[in-house]
Amino acid sequence: MILPIYTYGQAVLRKKAETVSQDYPDLKKLIDNMFATMYNAEGIGLAAPQIGLSIRLLVIDADPVSDSYPECKKFKRVLINPEITKFGEETKAIEEGCLSFPGIHEKVLRAVNILVRYRDEDFNEREEAFDGFTARIVQHECEHLDGEVFIDSISPIRRQLNKSKLNNIIRGNVSCSYRIKPAG
Repeated sequence: MILPIYTYGQAVLRKKAETVSQDYPDLKKLIDNMFATMYNAEGIGLAAPQIGLSIRLLVIDADPVSDSYPECKKFKRVLINPEITKFGEETKAIEEGCLSFPGIHEKVLRAVNILVRYRDEDFNEREEAFDGFTARIVQHECEHLDGEVFIDSISPIRRQLNKSKLNNIIRGNVSCSYRIKPAG
């Protein structure tokens, strides 16, 4: 089932998400619905708060950007209760967008390498190193679980320059190809 994506201004996007237990009701169905919602919106990552659920769950399928970022080839993951345990020292600024911020793209400085501990869709504990664009996607989605969004990482002047776009998103005055649930 394709769900509406919560946009900037929704309180759930600013809330620290709760840990997911192994007996979370219909977890597999929720994961399937999140992938369907993400694919429908032509996204490469989606965190549960973006569909209105304040839980520590995210899905990623970065294969669509693998022509530009070869490390994303066949990169598909479900991360439950992810925790970034190590950030590499090297950083890089690359333009990002977010399904919760239609029409806004800004350069964000992020670690090039990270180490993450998480549970997969079968609730097996994993620890995995991510590099390059895959690390960027995981960092972006993990921020959603902590009540943070990518515009928090841009300069105050860039936020100010986007103020009218942000206000339009809050009011639902945006055009996008997927269902949204605006704050206004």
